This record gives sequence, C-alpha cells and structure tokens, in this order.
Amino acid sequence: MPSTTSPQQAASPRPAAPARRTTSPHRAAFAAATVSALLLAGCASSGNAAPGTDGAAATGEPQSGGTLRFGLGYDPTCLDPQQAGGNDSLNVGRQLVDSLTDQDPETGEIVPWIATSWEVSPDATTFTFTLRDDATFADGTPVDAAAVQANLDGIAELGAQSTLGSSYLDGYVQTVVVDPQTARVEFSQPSAQFLQATSTMTLGLFSVASTTLSVEDRCAGEFVGSGPFTLTDWQPARSASLERREGYAWPSSIAGHEGEAYLDGIEYSVVSEPSVRTGSLQSGQLDAFMNVLPTDEEPLKASGQTVSARTNPGISFSLVPNTDRPVGGDEEVRLAISAAINRQEVVDTVLTPSYKPATSPLSSSNPGYTDLGDLLAFDLDAATERLDAEGWEPGDDGIRTKDGQRLQADVVYLTNFAASEQILQLVQQQLVKAGIDLQLRQVTMAEYPEVQKVGDYDFSWNSLTRADGDVLRTIYGSSGRNVARLAEDDPVNTPLDAQAAEGDDAARLALLADAQTQLLERGLSIPVMEFTTVIATAPTVHDLKFEASSRLSFYDTWIEAP
Repeated sequence: MPSTTSPQQAASPRPAAPARRTTSPHRAAFAAATVSALLLAGCASSGNAAPGTDGAAATGEPQSGGTLRFGLGYDPTCLDPQQAGGNDSLNVGRQLVDSLTDQDPETGEIVPWIATSWEVSPDATTFTFTLRDDATFADGTPVDAAAVQANLDGIAELGAQSTLGSSYLDGYVQTVVVDPQTARVEFSQPSAQFLQATSTMTLGLFSVASTTLSVEDRCAGEFVGSGPFTLTDWQPARSASLERREGYAWPSSIAGHEGEAYLDGIEYSVVSEPSVRTGSLQSGQLDAFMNVLPTDEEPLKASGQTVSARTNPGISFSLVPNTDRPVGGDEEVRLAISAAINRQEVVDTVLTPSYKPATSPLSSSNPGYTDLGDLLAFDLDAATERLDAEGWEPGDDGIRTKDGQRLQADVVYLTNFAASEQILQLVQQQLVKAGIDLQLRQVTMAEYPEVQKVGDYDFSWNSLTRADGDVLRTIYGSSGRNVARLAEDDPVNTPLDAQAAEGDDAARLALLADAQTQLLERGLSIPVMEFTTVIATAPTVHDLKFEASSRLSFYDTWIEAP
C-alpha cells in the first residue's frame, strides 16, 4: 500500500482524487495486472455496471422514479453492515451508508468518497483523512471527524460481534479529531490493509447517536446513515423497504451521476425458493434477484431476462483442513486430496461459464492474486502414488485403510451458496476414485461459529469476500480466524503477518504470493472454484452495478417507464 499525501481540498459534489500520490513503478504493472484479472473474472463490460444492464444508449437517458422489486435468497437477519457478514445483509446495508473511501472495481484503486484526500504514514500506522463538508446523516447531523471517531471506536468495541470489522481494525488505538473535517486514525502496529477497509460497508458511517444503540436495535435497522436511501420498514425474514433520500448530493467519486438516486425506492423480498425467484422475475413480480442457480441461468436468458455475473474477490471456495485432526493434519493426505479433485469438471458439470476453477487460494479478481494453477492440476495418478507411499492400502470397497483406520473425513458446509452441496457431492465422487471417503455434513449459520471454535470438523468448506489480500490472514492466519488451526510458529504465518505490516506495494505482493504458494504446496488450502455473484434483471432495469467486492450498488440504477 503506497503512502498517499495531498493537501486538504475543498469539498464538492464530486470530490476530486487526491492531488498527489506517491507511486512506485510497480503500481502501474500491478494496476494493469489487476484490470486483466478483473476482465477475466467476468467484470462488467461497461464500468462496474452489470453486463447488459447499462442500456442508456439504447433506451435514452436515465429516468427518475419507480420502485425496484428485488428478491433476496436468504433472510438478511441483521441490517447493520458494521455487524453483518452475509451478502444479503450487506447488499441492503450498502444502500444506507456511505464510506470514507471507495474502491474502483476495475483497477482496485482506492478513491475519494466522504474523504476527499488522505495521508498515510510511511509505517502505515497513522491515516489522516480530510473530509468533505457538505455530507449529512439522515437525521441532519454532519458526517464529520467526530462521527468517524464514534464509528471506529464503536466498531472496535464490538469486537467479534463485528464479523468482518474485527479483522479490519486489528491494532486500532484511537481516532483523533484534529478539526471538524480532519480525522487521524492511529494503530499500534502497521495496518497496510486499513485503507481498503475504509471503502467497505463494514466501516460505513452512522450518525453519532446511532453508534450508542444496542446491537439488537442496530440489527433491526434503527441506525441512521448518510447513504442515498433510508430504511422505512423491515419485516424479519420477509421484506425490507427503502426510499430515496431527498437532498443526497455526495456520491462516490466513481459514481455514474450526481445528486439523488434515480429510484424512488427499493422493495426487498426474501424469496428462499430458487424456482420461485426465477418464476417471479419471468412473470413480472420481481425486477431483479440475486443467488441465481446455475441451472436457471439459461432459462432466464431464454425468457428475455439479463443474467450478469462477477467473480467475488477474496478466498476461493476451498476445503480448509483442521490440522489438529488425523486426516487434516497429514500433509501427504491433504496433497493427495488436492490432486484428486478435477476442478474443471466441477465447473463444467455443476456450474456454468459464469464460474471459474480455482487457481489460487485467492480468486482471480482479488488484488494480490497469484496464478498458481499448476499446483492445482488434476492428477489422479499422483494422488494415488502419494497414498500408496504413505501406506494407505485400498480396501474391499475401494476406500483405503491404514493400521485398521479408514481414510475417511468429514467436511462441514453451509447452504448460503445453493450449489455447494452439488459441488461437494461431485468432489466426494472424485475422491472415491483415489480411495478417500469424504462425508458431507451440513450445518446452519447459527451452528457454524461454534463448530469452528471447537474444531469439530476435518475440513471446512470456506469462502470469504474481500478485495484485499489480507483476507488470507483473516482465514488462515493464527492471528485471524485460523480455520486450519495452525500453530503460532507455523511458517505460513510469517508472510501473512508481514504483508499486513508492509507499506510498499511490490513487497506486499511478494509476501502475499509467498503465502499463497505455501498454502498450496503444503495442502493447507485446497481451493476448488471461485465464488461468483450472479444476478438476474428484467430488461427494463439499467445500471445495477457491482462494487469492488461484487456486492451491489443501486445508486445509479434506474427503471424504464412502461
């Protein structure tokens, strides 16, 4: 992450980029590589708009008015983006809050939003933000340095209650109000990932009064944000209603227009059954929905709907071993499992061209991604040779045994991605050919934290969205969630911890590449496929955009009048 310096700038409806940035020769190459990865990942063909939804040229200028009816596949459960970690929750919360910065989904660059400029100390322990002076929360109070202080202090106090924010604020000390439009954020240790974190809805801003509410009230949407929409009603497990905020005039610097949102409002409905979501769009009862099943993509296109997809940055969907258990703790078995998985067959059989086989622990749309596809090549012969060498002998039913123990392991998984069960069933069939018995164990969202905490799994089916390489430390590092249950002195912790403290772009990318390589070479990560957000929209819906984390922004969205 580069040091960024600029003088304070006057706020404007569309804040300018910071006046001067310290840029290394590596940054240009990094940006080019990131753009290439994003395009390969299925990024939007026009800016960050979902492909096929940017129809202004064909149908005229954007129109104000109308309410978008949007289908959610899962109950948001908590509307507070500072607490929530699920995509359905965050896709609602994004419309209600603004962030200090934004992240360009095409280049990965951090750009102005509420902050017009910023300075980062050379050791990445101090971040000083200059704020625009015209933004207000929906209760009329200013979005100022005191609000930044109250929000970051509050998220830090939430601790693990903030599913994502707890890792974003590792080492947080305080926020100092230098003056009403200047906030200085201080860390006890270098935090190279923090600037990107300020672009997320997880560190989105609430009014000062909202930061003192109970976590229950905030989950129920009682908080006040400064975003382009406000919440007017929430029926848990059923629906949420948003309306356009009058007078909104401080969009991100990469937004497509200025002023208020085009839509009068958004009506979210929880429609858990995929076939009902599909039928509701085709019949005109919904205007758009997410969580499109792979099997529904072609029927939707055939009926005239638009299907759009973008690879989520972050952790590829992976089997993460519990190294405290016999199978997960055996490196040769882990590597045999990885070699026995035919990732292309998974995509071709269960998924669609919207998805890609994994080529790294990180997805290809993630800044910091390194292509390590050669380490993930399907090689059944190599898998069986490893197991033979370790004394695992095929039994009468084809499953290997050693010292009287079957080569059997379980994998716990959630259903927040509907195709997970089918993917794991195919992986299960592939592993049987190598003599490995993989048992599938579905757990609920409520059960999973305790399962992970006590280590009640041989493998965990895991993915996490974030457009920054520090997501590797969050999942695998001993200082993070440590899903693989590694010892503190495990060698992979060295690059994982070092990259979090590295302020130089080139050096940080090298550390991330080292971590990715170690994870694959030791079978500590067994990536299978890249998670992709797939949405379907009616032909009357335009400019429904993917932001950098492949979640959705409705600020520029508009609907054609009948």
